[in-house]
Amino acid sequence: MTAWLLSGLGLLILLLAGDALVKGAVNLSLRIGIPALIVSLTIVAFGTSAPELLISIKAVLDDVPGIALGNVVGSNTANILLVLGVPALLATMHTSECQTRKSFNHMIAATLLFIALAYRGVFDWIASLALLAALAAMLFDAARDAMRHQRADAACGADDELEGVDPDMAGWQIGVFLVLGLVGLPLGASLLVDNATIIAKEFGVSDTVIGLTLVAIGTSLPELATTVMAALRKQADVVLGSVIGSNMFNLLAIIGVAGLVGPIAVDPEFLRFDLWVMLGASLLLIPFVYFGKDITRIWGIALTALYATYLIVVLAG
Repeated sequence: MTAWLLSGLGLLILLLAGDALVKGAVNLSLRIGIPALIVSLTIVAFGTSAPELLISIKAVLDDVPGIALGNVVGSNTANILLVLGVPALLATMHTSECQTRKSFNHMIAATLLFIALAYRGVFDWIASLALLAALAAMLFDAARDAMRHQRADAACGADDELEGVDPDMAGWQIGVFLVLGLVGLPLGASLLVDNATIIAKEFGVSDTVIGLTLVAIGTSLPELATTVMAALRKQADVVLGSVIGSNMFNLLAIIGVAGLVGPIAVDPEFLRFDLWVMLGASLLLIPFVYFGKDITRIWGIALTALYATYLIVVLAG
């Protein structure tokens, strides 16, 4: 019971620390004159993935690579089946209005690259550099598109605002947010990984299974909360865009960085099952991205049921 409580505490600290780091970094960056566009493409993107990144690095250092890899693969599967499925149970998401084809194509390309590298048997520095190079290319392309849209918005008098920006925030408050984030993230990661490993041993399951289930669902909770609110506000573009962006970042950035810290061995079970489930879940987005289908309650039931089935199979294995 203690391990479960400490795992939950670690997850809570991670989520709060990640939010504090993003808030502090965004306000500091804008205060010293870094454009909002650059902040949104770099600091916000990296900051919101900081909990997953710290978990993966901690897992590599503790020689439990299953948690590092399971966290990413499990989170990507959960992001599509659970994070899109649950909000659709509450309200139809009109994804037919979204323009996400290019981002979706990038996500599928990142997924295929990730699977191909996994068949090498280990994510070492070579695989990491390949993933980070792909991330840099996609960020460059996204920056170019964003600048084009920003110029168009400026011509129309539109103005994008970053979430968490407070022009009146005092310097000492920015400092407090940064310190809380920088101290809280490694503390939360340590608590979660250490106690998740204890739970795995208690129940006789592998660290891979814990990474695919407990850790993956935990780190997907912020995305789930965001998408539920966005669905209720009829902001389907936010829902679909955040899921696609998060999945791409998980594959390229988190394992890309963690693989530089130390080699991440690939459990053969990933190659037999979990990676293909992740790819299959990603391909389920094709009707919504390419054929103008809305994510209705029927789709919500189907996606959620598929995720429940996947969990049962993983835990039973």
